Amino acid sequence: MRVFLTGGTGYVGSAVLESLVRGGHQVDALVRHSEAAARVQARGATPVLGNLLQSASWRDAAAAADGAIHAAAEYGARVQEIDAAAIDVLTSLPAKDNRFVIYTSGIWVLGPAPDPVDETAPLNPLELVAWRPAHETRVLDAARSGVRAIVVRPGVVYGGSRGIVGDVLKDAANSLVRIVGKGDNHWPLIYDRDLGELYARLVNRPEASGVYHATDGGQETVNEIVAALAEHAPTEPSIRHVPLAEARKKMGPYADALALDQIVRSPRALALGWAPTLRSVAGNAARLFEEWKRGKAA
Repeated sequence: MRVFLTGGTGYVGSAVLESLVRGGHQVDALVRHSEAAARVQARGATPVLGNLLQSASWRDAAAAADGAIHAAAEYGARVQEIDAAAIDVLTSLPAKDNRFVIYTSGIWVLGPAPDPVDETAPLNPLELVAWRPAHETRVLDAARSGVRAIVVRPGVVYGGSRGIVGDVLKDAANSLVRIVGKGDNHWPLIYDRDLGELYARLVNRPEASGVYHATDGGQETVNEIVAALAEHAPTEPSIRHVPLAEARKKMGPYADALALDQIVRSPRALALGWAPTLRSVAGNAARLFEEWKRGKAA
């Protein structure tokens, strides 16, 4: 199958690309420059040079594919604009049998979830992602025109040297870890390779549509995660708890995301036969430190 992918050099997109190529799919990956093009080509994908805000540079490639995965994660003041521009194109491509669009959202749209929630939970997004529910709805509404519309909400991704857990590994290696709040909040987690496998499964299953959570089913608190990673740091790190109000002054709304307490389940993904291979950061701390070191070196 031919798949058009945005964000192929990003954290989530890299895992998706690898899973799709491993599964024998042809991947056309949107990239912004020649260096990124070389990276995706080396991993088995065909680069498409372009920019999400310049749809003429990539629309034809998306239209020629059997389906598209939007995994690009932009940051900064224009994040909403760029995401909306991608959705505009991906939900208005010419009709094609069994065309699919997979949109990457995130579990922060759920808001606080101290008790377990699944894909049927009402949305109560944090300020940081208050715009995302409307974008999810736009993608899901594309089903009315015959598109197989899917929204994936990954948990906090771990593995390699990137992401929130990657930052904790870096801080532990540098002997100082700052925890926003008391640290007794739960982070719903997902290993990057397991996340990539879910996307590949969604591509392969023609009956798959709607919302899917991508979490490993664990209930680890931030304190438990940090304590386990600290045990495997080169030297014992100092661990400091930063009051949320103080963290907000430095980090803005992102501080609330790090302090969010969530227990999120993924029954719809599990019903497809998807099964995470890793279900704990704390239980795999030594392995994750080695992955982080290799990723940093690369």
